[in-house]
Amino acid sequence: MADKVLITGANRGIGLEMARQYAAAGWRVHACCRQPERAVALNRLAAASAGRLSVHPLDVINAAQVASLPALLGDEPLDLLINNAGVYGQDDASFGNTDVRAWLHALQVNAIAPLQIMEALVEPVARSRRRVMACMSSKMGSMADNRSGGSYVYRSSKAALNAVVMSAAVDLRSRGITVVALNPGWVKTDMGGPGAEIDVTASVDALRAILDRVGPADSGRFIDVDGTTIPW
Repeated sequence: MADKVLITGANRGIGLEMARQYAAAGWRVHACCRQPERAVALNRLAAASAGRLSVHPLDVINAAQVASLPALLGDEPLDLLINNAGVYGQDDASFGNTDVRAWLHALQVNAIAPLQIMEALVEPVARSRRRVMACMSSKMGSMADNRSGGSYVYRSSKAALNAVVMSAAVDLRSRGITVVALNPGWVKTDMGGPGAEIDVTASVDALRAILDRVGPADSGRFIDVDGTTIPW
């Protein structure tokens, strides 16, 4: 039986490449995004996947859609959950210039929704062989690494996500579930921009290698794309 992965924010960038690579590797992929009817590249992948990849509507801040996620799987286990959906929130969130509405939205998408999705899918993950939950964070969420300041909205939302990951790792340890935060690097995506340091294929190659080898001893780690641990 093929391993199964559910990916949020799978319509572009890192999520799309994750969906492509896992399907190519023979996994059963549940690819979720807000507007499947507009996800041209993702739907093209699904059509060419021989049934390995299916596309599902999911707005991560829509409580009813999150609650319906277990129904996608039925009685099937879920080996890997990848909480990838995220927003930057506000490009120019400098001291004295923060948009509270954008800040609250970023916290909801980047930190609150991942926890609610983990809560919704904890049972199918616990039934699986691999039992891994991964959340796409950012080195910008590391307080120890913050030497340039600014970016209050994005930084704080990813720092909040890191706190969620650490608590979930503690709370789910007894169930054998590994929970990690990942830093994909500065990736050439719509969010990262053309001046970024790493292309999306290389980033996802590295992240998949990390996810393939993580286990209970890694739970609660903040893992860089090169496999090293990032300080909180």
